[in-house]
Amino acid sequence: MWQLRNSSELRHINTEHGNAIFFCPYSVTMLCCAERIRRVDEELISKKDLLEITSISYGQLYRWKRKNLIPEEWFIKKAVSTGQETFFPKQKILARIDKIKNMKEDVSLNDLADVFSSSAAGLVAAEKRDLARITSGQVMDMLVEKAGDKERFTSVEVLAAYAAEKALGSGEAAKAEAKLILETLLSYYSKYEGKNCSIYLLRKMGVSSCCLAMDAADMQFDTGVKTALRINLAALTEELKSKL
Repeated sequence: MWQLRNSSELRHINTEHGNAIFFCPYSVTMLCCAERIRRVDEELISKKDLLEITSISYGQLYRWKRKNLIPEEWFIKKAVSTGQETFFPKQKILARIDKIKNMKEDVSLNDLADVFSSSAAGLVAAEKRDLARITSGQVMDMLVEKAGDKERFTSVEVLAAYAAEKALGSGEAAKAEAKLILETLLSYYSKYEGKNCSIYLLRKMGVSSCCLAMDAADMQFDTGVKTALRINLAALTEELKSKL
C-alpha cells in the first residue's frame, strides 16, 4: 500500500508496486493498493462449467494454453469446499474460445497465437502516413511531441497513439487525459509487454491519473477515486493488427 502526497515540488509521481504502475502528472493525495485479487465486478466461470458449455475437452483447453492462445492469467486458482478449483473470467474466456473454434480450421494454432498476442512485438512499425490514417491530427501531434517528427514509428509508439485515439473517441477522456495515456504507455509498456494488461484512466476531485496493470490484479482505491476508462491492451492490439 502506498500514499501519494500533495507537494508543490512533485509534479510527476511514478509509483510501481507489484502488478501496477501509477502515473500521476499533478499533485494529488491518493491512497491506493494493488493486490493480486480478482476484480469484484468480474464474473467467473468454473473449469467444469466452461468445458460443458463450450463442448471442448480438458486436453484442448490446456493445449491452447500451451500454445499461448489463452493467457496464463486467466487460469485462476480458488479454494473451494472440496479443495482447489480453476476458474476463468467468464466473458473473456467464452469469447476467446468462440474465436478459436471459428478460426482454427483456416489458421494454424501458431498463427492464432500471433493474432491473440497482447504484445506489441506482434505489431510492426508503421509509416507516419499509415498511422495518420487511423488516428486524428491531435493524436499525431501528441505523438510527435513525445517521440519526435519522423517518417516511421515503433510498434510501441503505434500502440500508444492508437490507445490515445480510442480514449478520445470514447468520449470519456479529454485531450490532456488522452495525452497522459499515450505518455504512460510510452514510458512503461515495456514492463508489461507480452502480458495481458489494461490501462486505466482514474479521476479524483477533478484530477486525472493513469494506472497500467495486469488484468489479474485488482486495484482498490480510497473513497472518491473513479475509473473513467479502461482499455484492454490485448484487445486493442488485436484490433490494431487488423488496421495496419
